[in-house]
Amino acid sequence: MSDAAIETESSAAAIDIRVADAGIRFRRNKRGRRNFKDLFAGRARRSRPGEFWALRGLSIDVRKGEAIGVVGRNGQGKSTLLKLVAGVMLPDEGSVTVHGGVAPLIEITGGFVDDLTVRDNIHLTAGLHGMTRSMIDERFDDIIEFADIGDFLDTPYKHLSSGMKVRIAFSVISRLEEPIILVDEVLAVGDKAFREKCYARIEELLAGGRTLFFVSHNERDLRRFCTRGLYLDKGKLVLDGPIGDVLDAYNADYGVAKPPKA
Repeated sequence: MSDAAIETESSAAAIDIRVADAGIRFRRNKRGRRNFKDLFAGRARRSRPGEFWALRGLSIDVRKGEAIGVVGRNGQGKSTLLKLVAGVMLPDEGSVTVHGGVAPLIEITGGFVDDLTVRDNIHLTAGLHGMTRSMIDERFDDIIEFADIGDFLDTPYKHLSSGMKVRIAFSVISRLEEPIILVDEVLAVGDKAFREKCYARIEELLAGGRTLFFVSHNERDLRRFCTRGLYLDKGKLVLDGPIGDVLDAYNADYGVAKPPKA
């Protein structure tokens, strides 16, 4: 296996995720991302004109059951890290090893089909994420109840509001039994009541021993869910430590005032 491969295995090892000297490079073209051929062509490690490293030299180990908050300004590699762990992207150097499946709450409305009904989209999306028909049937009512979308089951997905689309997607993905959860700013969308339902659901998953990667600009949410933090800046790891220490370091660098205690 090449040093740029992502290896996904079922394992009872203590480490859920190992990122070893990983880097990923993008090209500044008109679309702002690499060309399709770049994913498969031989990758020289030296940057070329018009290219930049979104992440480089990143090494972390994540143990089973850890809840990790990823902080940093926009464009510093946070979402890219989650996509590497999810297997959506491949590293250009180094490796990312993931033991067990991943429930990706990142760009969660992606993959839904506009012209299909809500009902059909739930079956399609859950199936694509590995649920069997019997599992979907068993959890269907819970998915609908959580999303509070029952009146729109047979409505084409494209006619729903953006908030309703997020409710459906979160409800489906959070019902997966994968041991690793990736959350990228999805809780910033939706009304307060639904966010509280999402918070309770994440806490329930954490209590069950799931591993969490949580990207957010909301300091209260990071302190609520996470015990460990990763601070990324310009694609490099600045600090890995207790979430409070990491947030304090980030705030000190960028002059962010601490929020009042709840």
